[in-house]
Amino acid sequence: MSQTLIGSVRGLARRVDWYIVALFAAIGIAALVPAEDTAAEAVSWLTKLAIGLLFFLYGARLSPRAALDGVRHWRLHLPVLALTFAAFPLLGLAARLLPDGLLGAELTAGVLFLAVLPSTVQSSIALTSVARGNVAAALCSASFSTVLGVVLTPLLAVALIGGGDGGIPIGVGQLGDIALQLLLPFLAGQAVRRWISGRLGRHRKVIGLCDRGSILLVVYAAFSRGMTTGIWHRVSPGRLALLGALVAVLLGAALLLADRSARALGLPREDRVTAVFCGATKSLASGLPMASVLFPADEVAMTVLPLMLYHTLQLVVCAALARRLSRTAPPAPTSAPPPVPAASTPAPPPTPPRTGRR
Repeated sequence: MSQTLIGSVRGLARRVDWYIVALFAAIGIAALVPAEDTAAEAVSWLTKLAIGLLFFLYGARLSPRAALDGVRHWRLHLPVLALTFAAFPLLGLAARLLPDGLLGAELTAGVLFLAVLPSTVQSSIALTSVARGNVAAALCSASFSTVLGVVLTPLLAVALIGGGDGGIPIGVGQLGDIALQLLLPFLAGQAVRRWISGRLGRHRKVIGLCDRGSILLVVYAAFSRGMTTGIWHRVSPGRLALLGALVAVLLGAALLLADRSARALGLPREDRVTAVFCGATKSLASGLPMASVLFPADEVAMTVLPLMLYHTLQLVVCAALARRLSRTAPPAPTSAPPPVPAASTPAPPPTPPRTGRR
């Protein structure tokens, strides 16, 4: 009985995404022990350094060839990029059609910010691999989306959020902060990539801990500041439930649009899988640092709530979808072995040549 229980616990532990658990644990720590006064200032500076390091590592690890190779397969990457940076922002604008005060200015801005984010690299590749799609194309498409997102996401955020009546002070002035804290480290990483990419590849676990640790610090800093400004007094259970339903509708619409557009273009099954996961997922790793730079410190926690919910939901739904697609994938073609001559039957003797008349 005990062995069965231990086996069940181990199976459950393998299915749990501990990174998601760590993200919500960081929110819990911020709620219990928020950084205040001098500690808050120190956390703010550490967060800026962590964000700069994060984007430096992005630039150092991202192969320009992998991103540029995506241009060649334009029939696949065109629907992915169109969904990520065109159709998705239009879907996000639907949040403004809700009655005033139903979501609130900060959460509405958060939904719009979620809509303009690039695709996630790691999750897109992993999900495509599980679903037996085109993994190489997923790498190119997600990398290309990330490169464009460093520039397009801030511009779209300023255009859609700063131009509205939401009351969030975001404008062209934030683009300078984006260039200094995100784009400059990213370009610096690209510049030195040829000399350090090999070392980074040999220390993937350490780099992964650095990536995730930086994002956890960003989450703690955002929600710590949110606690001091009374974030949970502004998010009622009903408003949180409405936000969850809206995020679920966005994910469902994105998955449907990605699949239908890929089918309309006549893409093969492997490329359709790639289009679905690259077009419908959004990057938490890029979104949290960008939000910390774009939005005022008092509003970051509220504006990243839609992204946190969407990221959690996309992992659960897309993982189940990837497993389902893997079961319906056609079997891989196998080459037939060469025929082996039978050893028991002797070869017939050669026919003597004919010499003419008998």
